[in-house]
Amino acid sequence: MAKTLVIVESPTKAKTISRFLGKNFDVQASFGHVRDLPKSKMGIDIKNNFEPTYTIPVKSKEVIADLKARADKASGVILATDEDREGEAIAWHLISALKLKGSPKRIVFHEITKTAIDSALEHPRNLDLNLVDAQQARRILDRLVGYELSPFIWKKVRYGLSAGRVQSVAMRLIVEREREIEKFIKEEYWSIDANFIKNKLGFAAKLNKIDDKSLAKFDINNTTSATEIVTDLKDAKYVVEEITKKEVSRNPSAPFITSTLQQEAARKFGMSAKQTMVIAQQLYEGINIGEEGHTGLITYMRTDSVNLSELALNQAAEVITQRFGKEYYFGSHRKFNTKSKNAQEAHEAIRPSDLMRHPDDLKQYLDRGQQKIYDIIWKRTVASQMAEAIFDSTAVDITAQGISKKGYNFRANGQVVKFEGFIKAYTEGKDEEDSEVEGQLPELEKGEKLELTELVPNQHFTEPPARYSDATLIKALESHGIGRPSTYAPTLSTIQDRGYVDKIEKKYKPTEVGVLVNDLLVEHFPQIVDINFTAKMESDLDEVAEGTVKWQPIIKEFYDPFKKLIDEKTEEVEKQIQVSETPCPHCGKPMIIKFGRFGKFLACPEGEKITKPMPEEEAQIKALEEKTQGELCPLCGGPMRIHKGRFGFFLGCARYPECKGIKKILTKIGYKCPNCGIGDVVEKKARGRGQPFYSCSRYPDCEFIINKKPESEAELKELWEAQKLKPKKAKKVYKKKTAK
Repeated sequence: MAKTLVIVESPTKAKTISRFLGKNFDVQASFGHVRDLPKSKMGIDIKNNFEPTYTIPVKSKEVIADLKARADKASGVILATDEDREGEAIAWHLISALKLKGSPKRIVFHEITKTAIDSALEHPRNLDLNLVDAQQARRILDRLVGYELSPFIWKKVRYGLSAGRVQSVAMRLIVEREREIEKFIKEEYWSIDANFIKNKLGFAAKLNKIDDKSLAKFDINNTTSATEIVTDLKDAKYVVEEITKKEVSRNPSAPFITSTLQQEAARKFGMSAKQTMVIAQQLYEGINIGEEGHTGLITYMRTDSVNLSELALNQAAEVITQRFGKEYYFGSHRKFNTKSKNAQEAHEAIRPSDLMRHPDDLKQYLDRGQQKIYDIIWKRTVASQMAEAIFDSTAVDITAQGISKKGYNFRANGQVVKFEGFIKAYTEGKDEEDSEVEGQLPELEKGEKLELTELVPNQHFTEPPARYSDATLIKALESHGIGRPSTYAPTLSTIQDRGYVDKIEKKYKPTEVGVLVNDLLVEHFPQIVDINFTAKMESDLDEVAEGTVKWQPIIKEFYDPFKKLIDEKTEEVEKQIQVSETPCPHCGKPMIIKFGRFGKFLACPEGEKITKPMPEEEAQIKALEEKTQGELCPLCGGPMRIHKGRFGFFLGCARYPECKGIKKILTKIGYKCPNCGIGDVVEKKARGRGQPFYSCSRYPDCEFIINKKPESEAELKELWEAQKLKPKKAKKVYKKKTAK
């Protein structure tokens, strides 16, 4: 008996779904997109209404041949790709690539569970050609921008760089923020803090009024003013003038959408957007959880809808009542409004496919990253349906009495949790932690005299704006309506891969080449990096998805003036050349500064293949050569030279390319390894980590590792003895660091 062929994108998804469908179905994976625009040419017929030419990539030909053979034998074909623009486009391309006749069934689901799959099979639908058109339009638009603009940047800066609608706007935000930081001038201001005590409970109050006038931030802006106030208050007595109490409540955040999940994972766990999406994809497509086998644990992770299904809402009510108590449930289904101006990718928020699966029940089946992401998704979903948190908020005004010069008023704020509500399950992380923390206040009465323990003048300086992190950059792009759930992670990866940014302590700093490309685009192609224009293009694509407009006029309206500008600027703009003060050893003229894959270098102005490192880099190389004298190639035993790669300097065999032996340049701290007695203790720093650690130069043959730099040989031995008590943990920490 012929089987029904079901096609999904990934093998993991296929494996999970096949469990639910049984022996009458043949579930296979397309391994993502099966057709795309060609790599070797633009593939768009501009004169023929931007008609695209699609080809089957080499990597997909074998898959297509296999699927075609299966489709020919099958009793029917069901396309079960994801329910978003990309998934709809993959289904459309499969119809063409497999030459499927008629109208194959199209099924969609938000979670990979038996209930969801059975329901989808009972309610198949037709292919949504509006979604296909929206995806095509985005792909064609991005190809036109990349294919026309990237070569311009190659000619004017260097080969291998790129430009794109979303990535170039992201870079503009990063560069503009860096310039704000560079221009920032810190300003001094002071606060006067009074510390009081009652019944052994200390509490603080800040000076907030002088002569009934509220203090602005910079009203006390120097040591003289601050000292004057403290002197005035030398003999003061402090009395409670007013107590204001009120009950305040706080509501939970909405369930996760793609962007908020990426932001929260960045805040809480330091995960990049890409890491978060890889883990979320694993949880969606299915994890083997013992007797249940491969099961999807969360709903589809590319969405900008905050809605929850009735089933999920009912489950949440049950879970909250059972785990926390009836009083913790909101009492009815709490609904949230989608903030995104153009929410369209899916119809439900990211949530567990079964809320009855508590994170603790899955620990044995998930790795650490999966545990963390599932945990916050479960808690955030449950918290969204819990009662609000209630606080008793108190403000106490305190006057300084017994002084003749001025009237001084202090204020103390306190907040006590009266009812935890949703906080019992989950609280959202912050991008920048608040410096003001409201603590608990003792019971006070109006007219009561207070005991002062300390009066402290505190000097402060304003801080420059923080560089963008994954969380804040995604938040900024989303707030401007730029990009979509599927674009944030690849956009952030692209700007790093192109060398446009460095990530320092998990924050984005533009490189010189990143600033150069940004400034070139801002000056000559302002429309491409204009935030409002890019947001409007996203809105236009949404209208295509809704079927209200056709995609070709949108592309034409953009492309015609864009192409004209490209042609003009190619002739008009000079190549971006900087001249150094270093004379060329070939022609004697000043060498020019060029940008290479690994940074700047000097080149002959006459085009000869003669290059030199930058002067500051040359000094580094000389220092490293002295430091690494006598190092021999691990493969041939010959001498080694200093080379520079993507992640900095390293030692490479002098006989390269005949011999490809390489070595890391290790920083010795002056002690022999206390574990093996042969290797040296060296300082190491894993990529993306702020703190160095110390290990044996012979790792992995010797597994010595400590996290603190020893100040003496005795301390070194002491640290190692302590570390040996936890050998498994030490090994795990090292592997985690080096894996980065």
